[in-house]
Amino acid sequence: MGETVQRETASSHDADVEQLADALLDAVEKGVDDEPGLVDSALGTVRRMAIDFIRRYNRLEIELETTTLTEPVLFVANHGFGGIVDLNVLAVGAVLEELAVDRPVTFLTHQLAWTLGVGPLVEHLGARPASRDSAREAFAAGHHVVVFPGGDLDAFKAWKDRNHIVFGGRYGFARLAIEEQVPVVPIVTAGAGESLLVLTDGERLARALHLDKLLRVKALPTSISLPWGFNVGAVGMLPYLPLPTKLQTRVLAVTNAGPCEDAEAYGERIRTAMQDALTDLTTHRRPLLG
Repeated sequence: MGETVQRETASSHDADVEQLADALLDAVEKGVDDEPGLVDSALGTVRRMAIDFIRRYNRLEIELETTTLTEPVLFVANHGFGGIVDLNVLAVGAVLEELAVDRPVTFLTHQLAWTLGVGPLVEHLGARPASRDSAREAFAAGHHVVVFPGGDLDAFKAWKDRNHIVFGGRYGFARLAIEEQVPVVPIVTAGAGESLLVLTDGERLARALHLDKLLRVKALPTSISLPWGFNVGAVGMLPYLPLPTKLQTRVLAVTNAGPCEDAEAYGERIRTAMQDALTDLTTHRRPLLG
């Protein structure tokens, strides 16, 4: 029985790889500008394979306090480590599959993706530059919206801070939810900060290099990872091989702003609820094992 399941799993994986290879080959032969649908298909296959990877390799567990969404919502998530290649981003993708969302989803993404030239590519996966205008357009079109409010401050935390949610006073998401009159669904993931060793967040180095002004980046982490070894800055922007840390994700209940609650109070209430959930997930956690 077990061997049959393993053969079926391997066969499914091989089929995905073949589908990805065929899609990429077609895109190259016909040209991505002429056949944008081929790019969507190829990247969609990559996305599904990546989510399947963390479900198995990182033993992803998902707890749902919210199960039904009847209207557009603002998903608010925490970073684990890194930006587009963050395991937490993939965990959010798995959550969307679990919820079986029936409308498009827009991911608000740091402008650095477009600065580095990968923005047009990830747009095929629903990414848009993180701005109020992007969010408003998405809600106007009936989309769900995903935001990681902590940005680089939350994404490049040192090992000692891996179980902390850092928004750095960024409560624009709460103001957006109030203005657009949409509920918020917080998503909290634990474990990704253990997928490598981050020695320091590098905030002082980033300031010294004026990266906050040049690239809107306020952290430049020093880390040790596979296959890059000791590294300053690049890991988190480049893919790396994560250690097999167990990921645990909790989707909190839908929340709305109170009648007289301002954006800062509402945003801090959400962050506190997310931190409480992360603390609960990690209090008895053993690194890598979960």
